[in-house]
Amino acid sequence: MKEKIVLITGATSGIGKAAALLFAQAGAQVIAVGRDVERLNEVKAAADAKISVFSVDVTAPDEIDELIRKIDSDFGRLDVLINAAGIIANGSVENTTLADWDTMLDVNLRAVFYLMHKAVPLLKESKGNVVNVSSVTGIRAFPNVLAYCVSKAAVDQLTRCTALELAPFGVRVNAVNPGVVQTNLHKRSGMDEDKYAGFLEHSKTTHPLGRVGQPIEVADLIFFLASEKAEWITGATYEIDGGRAQTCAR
Repeated sequence: MKEKIVLITGATSGIGKAAALLFAQAGAQVIAVGRDVERLNEVKAAADAKISVFSVDVTAPDEIDELIRKIDSDFGRLDVLINAAGIIANGSVENTTLADWDTMLDVNLRAVFYLMHKAVPLLKESKGNVVNVSSVTGIRAFPNVLAYCVSKAAVDQLTRCTALELAPFGVRVNAVNPGVVQTNLHKRSGMDEDKYAGFLEHSKTTHPLGRVGQPIEVADLIFFLASEKAEWITGATYEIDGGRAQTCAR
């Protein structure tokens, strides 16, 4: 990964942050994207290698346009795109509002599509690759997280379709599908500390391996898929979920 140019969204916390630090430690030039400037700078300070930070709203097309222009002018190439930005919220088919639905799909799907769309010319030049952060909910249905499940299932299909379209150009596209990982994702959705602690404890029973995941475990898989060791892998959606996808909803 030495000297590779790697763009990572959602880099201020969780899986995105773990990936940013991992790629930087491996010698990549990481372009870390998030909305919170203070937390972006904390990620930059935590790295022993080069990390460039950009405050970008991934749902704003003009900001994505400017980001890709900046990468092209400043770095002249892009080798890896990692779409790790995402949100989650509760809601069923009965109580999910249209506004909530749109917000979920804007962040989790539309932004992923548009970043890929804009990055393709650079990725073609470098014969680079994309790794999308999906979810076990893209594979299995779970109650009361309707919009989230749909958004992640769509990310999986987006991954497969674009893998076929870009394969002739030597560009690979894959996704990872984590189970519950200990990040700020659920707390940002409105869970307080007590509810989140209870959720993590309950999740030990819903994952056959008896525990939740850690961000670095998912980052390690992302790193492998982005590396030359995975040159013959494209269109794959990799479960990394402690066995969660093998169980029924409970």
